[in-house]
Amino acid sequence: MSDPKDIKTLLAKTNAALSKNTPTQAGPTTSKSKQHTAPDKDAVIAAVNQMFAEFDLVYHNQFRNAFPTAEKLHYAKKLWFNNLKHLSAESIIQATHQAIRESDFLPTVHGILKHCSALDSLGLPDVRSAYVEACNAPKPRRSHQWSHPAVYFAGQQTDWFLIESGSEYKVFPIFKGHYDRLCERVRQGEELVVEPPLALPETINRPLNSEQRRAALDKLKQDTEL
Repeated sequence: MSDPKDIKTLLAKTNAALSKNTPTQAGPTTSKSKQHTAPDKDAVIAAVNQMFAEFDLVYHNQFRNAFPTAEKLHYAKKLWFNNLKHLSAESIIQATHQAIRESDFLPTVHGILKHCSALDSLGLPDVRSAYVEACNAPKPRRSHQWSHPAVYFAGQQTDWFLIESGSEYKVFPIFKGHYDRLCERVRQGEELVVEPPLALPETINRPLNSEQRRAALDKLKQDTEL
C-alpha cells in the first residue's frame, strides 16, 4: 500500500513541476502570459503519478487487482498519460479528488475525463490561468470582467497587495489554497457574485461657508416672504 509520505513526495514533485511551468514575475504578468500554452509534460506526468498513488490509498484492493504487477502499472500510467496529456495538471488533480469523493469504485480514464468536462462546464479556469488573471486584473478589480467570480475572491482572500508585490514562489501556493476551496464551494452548488463598486453620487454635499449660509438664509426669507 502506498505510504502517505509517498503522497507528500508526489505532491511536492507536482507543485515543483507546476511552478517550473510558468515563472510569473511579482505583480501583473505580461500579455504573453495570457496566451494559450500546451500543458507542461513534466507536470502532467507528476499529476498522473500522484493520481495513481491516491487511487492506491483509497481503492487499495481494487487497485491491486487491476494492476497486479509493476509492468501492468507502468503500462496503465502510460495509457492514462496519453489520454490525459491535453489537460492541465491542476485539472487532473481536481478531477481525481472529485472522483474519489463521489465513487466507491476505482475510476476509469473515461470517468476522469467526464469530471474534467464537468469542471469546464462550471466556467472555472484552472488555477494557473486564474492566478495569471488575478495578477493582470486592472483596478478597480471589482469592475473587471472576471472569467469566474471565484478568481476575484481568491485574489481578494490572498491579498491584492501581496499579489502585486510578492514573488510567485511565495504567492501562488496561497492563492491556490484559496482558489481550490472556492472551486469546491462552486462544485457544491454555491453561487459566487462579485458586487459592482458603488457609483459615486452625481452631487456631493459639502458644508456651506458663512457667505453661502447667509445667501441661503436670505433666499429662504424671500421664498417664505418673512
